[in-house]
Amino acid sequence: MQRTLIVIGLVALAAGIAWPWLRRLPFGRLPGDIHVVKEGFSFHFPIVTCLVISIVVSLLLWIFRR
Repeated sequence: MQRTLIVIGLVALAAGIAWPWLRRLPFGRLPGDIHVVKEGFSFHFPIVTCLVISIVVSLLLWIFRR
């Protein structure tokens, strides 16, 4: 458990440092993401982005468990 928390912390730190470059990636604006804009209302749900991130994390965890 300790090793997992350290790895998660290091990944979060690396993502924070690399944020200026990471925000240029198309995540959150993929085809299939739901974005509704009406007068006085805006709703954004990145469903496809969530699915892609979930698949990548699942694959990484599967690889590291082997």
